[in-house]
Amino acid sequence: MAHPQVFEQSIEINASATVVEQCITDNALMHRWLNPVLRCEPVGEWRTDLGSKCRFIIQIPVLRLGLNCTIVERKPGLIVWGFEGYFKGRDRWECQPVSQKTLLLNRFEFEIPNPLVRFGFNTFATTWTQKDMQAQLQRLKRVAEEIKN
Repeated sequence: MAHPQVFEQSIEINASATVVEQCITDNALMHRWLNPVLRCEPVGEWRTDLGSKCRFIIQIPVLRLGLNCTIVERKPGLIVWGFEGYFKGRDRWECQPVSQKTLLLNRFEFEIPNPLVRFGFNTFATTWTQKDMQAQLQRLKRVAEEIKN
């Protein structure tokens, strides 16, 4: 990527890395913490191993934007989605066990090839996207801590 934008955040979750990873890789659990306007649809059967494909769709009035995603890196505690569409980049999720808890790191690295879309995003959606990512982490934390029991 020539000039990627990067949003990084982390959260400490009172659950094991296995439970946190399950929240990231189980499609039904994902939809409990994803923004309600965002859907993750499998391409074929839902899987989260290397090379698996899905499509993230943003459903907002008038527009239905989609990103084609492929899992480009995968090992226990780590999943990286590579995506293409109106954005190109990677969404990295890493679970780091810390004592009885998990530190979840999320790194969203992307570029927007279309100059008009890039201008619109940078003008209107950057702050909203960062806040939404923080809100998603809080929702994911609630889901993980709820199911760990």
